[in-house]
Amino acid sequence: MTWFFRRFAEAMGAQRGCLFPWVPVMLGCGIGLYFQIKWEPPVLMLWLAFLPGGLIVLHARGEVAGPLLAAFGLICVGFGLAWLRAHAVAGPVIDFRYYGAIQGRVVEIDRSASDAMRLTLDQVVLERMDPGDVPRHVRVSLHGDLQPLDPLPGMTVILTGHLGAPGGAVEPGGFDFRRHAWFQQIGAVGYTRTPVLMLEPPPEGLHSGLPITRARMALSAHVQSVLEGETGAFAAAIMTGDRAGMGKETLQDLRDTNLAHLLAISGLHMGLLAGFVFGTLRLVLLLVPRARHHWPVKKIAAVGALVAAAAYLALSGGNVATERAFIMVAAALTALLLDRRALSLRSVAIAALVVLILQPEALLGPGFQMSFAATTALVAVFERLSAARAGRKWPGWLGPVLSVIVSSAVAGAATAPVGMAHFNQASVYGLLANLVSVPVMGVAVVPLGVVAGLLMPFGLDWLALHVMALGLDWILGVARVVADWPGSVRPVVAPGPAVLPMIAAGGLFLCLWRGRARLAGLIPMAVAVALWSQTQRPDVLIADNGTLVGVMTVEGRGLSRDQGAGFIADNWLENDGRGGTQADAAQRWPGAVANRLAEAASDVGPMIHVQGKRAAELLTGCEAGQIVVSSVEIAITGECRVFDPVMLGVTGSVALWSTSDGLRVETARERAGQRLWLGASPARPRLALFRFPSAQ
Repeated sequence: MTWFFRRFAEAMGAQRGCLFPWVPVMLGCGIGLYFQIKWEPPVLMLWLAFLPGGLIVLHARGEVAGPLLAAFGLICVGFGLAWLRAHAVAGPVIDFRYYGAIQGRVVEIDRSASDAMRLTLDQVVLERMDPGDVPRHVRVSLHGDLQPLDPLPGMTVILTGHLGAPGGAVEPGGFDFRRHAWFQQIGAVGYTRTPVLMLEPPPEGLHSGLPITRARMALSAHVQSVLEGETGAFAAAIMTGDRAGMGKETLQDLRDTNLAHLLAISGLHMGLLAGFVFGTLRLVLLLVPRARHHWPVKKIAAVGALVAAAAYLALSGGNVATERAFIMVAAALTALLLDRRALSLRSVAIAALVVLILQPEALLGPGFQMSFAATTALVAVFERLSAARAGRKWPGWLGPVLSVIVSSAVAGAATAPVGMAHFNQASVYGLLANLVSVPVMGVAVVPLGVVAGLLMPFGLDWLALHVMALGLDWILGVARVVADWPGSVRPVVAPGPAVLPMIAAGGLFLCLWRGRARLAGLIPMAVAVALWSQTQRPDVLIADNGTLVGVMTVEGRGLSRDQGAGFIADNWLENDGRGGTQADAAQRWPGAVANRLAEAASDVGPMIHVQGKRAAELLTGCEAGQIVVSSVEIAITGECRVFDPVMLGVTGSVALWSTSDGLRVETARERAGQRLWLGASPARPRLALFRFPSAQ
């Protein structure tokens, strides 16, 4: 044990320069701890986290005790940062079903999972509601065939629609949509089937509000007017981050071939852009004799590249991956200005630290996890390769080729577990698709995008955009062809809650530890893979509104409906690692469906799913051992167990398991606990998990 603590102390900071990469790791542990607990800490916890944590970090001393105490202090500070952020973004959340007029200013335009246009509004006004109870932001999907208005950022619109609270997890332990919406300050989501009307046009001038968002959308529209179809939408996504024009099938092809990262403005795009601007400026200045001999050409080029990267960050919308990429680029260019080493794990740590301080909740998102997993692994691997090949001579052509192969393989291996855990699929030919697409992105697409931006004020950007389209068409063609290959995508079962943290811990140990002992990081990774392979899915899943039931069969999960509640159905099937469509899953329902009553036998007992008021009126009694799920409040007699909107409103979605000790029940509310984003109503005790109708 003494040896372990001493080695840990060395890796944490006893050796000069080793401390800083561990700082965001410990901070992230504290943030993760805040989100894992099942109760909301009181205000006193903030001071108990910040004050002692900060003092410990600043005053930790000793070869062994100092780094250990510093790690503990950073965990406390991370916990406090997450608490502070969660309360800082607090806002009203609607707690009833609203139907009526909705007025607000458009701040974001994107597309929903069903490919419908979706508006995020602020400055919201809802009729018959006190302004203090109105959410800060609402998100509305636009359904219906006719939408005569083309919404623009900054435009004030009015519509008639349905709103409700953001939905909970589709199953216990699943992705918590309410937490996600809480940190985006979205207090209501809904839809409209009526036309959206403009109440006020976007104001003019730089000080009119949302100038950058409007510039982004204007640039996106301009690019799509020059390049039509999916090519133009792809170009707009790369240049501005606006994916609203991308078709659903194209996005799916890119995901299936592991090329979706080319859409996200991240390290690849930011690095290529900054490198192109840096190299071009430096070359131009070197051609001028006076500048070549008297000016700090390298530093001037670094400043120009930094300005270009900052402009790209602003136009891209600034998601986590883009912020991380910009901070990394800024750290590297600043290092050049200070005559320091440009690329190192220290710059990765700076980027992670800034993002975690500003947005602690980003730690839980796939964007943060995949972005930093790839970057950390790439920097660590290339640092060791550089040390290993020192003094060796390589053919000039071999370096770039090996760099592309190694970077694609390392980034793919680092992000694969995260992608499989979050998106429940593995791209079999993803490495091959990246090897033939990433070079085209670097050599043609990004440089020509920069040239198009420079030519745009002169109206000549179409020259560069049309040549750029050749590279984009190649990438889209690769995605379509590879996605159509048999077995190109394999579904993956959703892992347990401990799997991904264990893989992350092992990977960080491999990258940050010094010496051969870092190979010990393979142990938690191997244990995580073993746990993942033994994942057992629930025998029965019940939607949080009672509209869908899923029963596990030998062939896969059978669903009680072949349509409706499609989002929930797709998530269940993906998490099962089976895939398929809702209609196919409905064919596997192990029982009969008649008059909107779905009956089935399951490992947990006889199931009855009641769909709608008429079906609820038909079911007047039940027997002991039966489990009745209803989409409406139901009054029946008997000794069965009932899950209807009354009960599900408290429990959330429900998972049922058949065990040797009897029926095991797990609810979304139990897994999530009593947290700030779940409301202040107390959870019911475990004895009230079921509602038993009284016999009459």
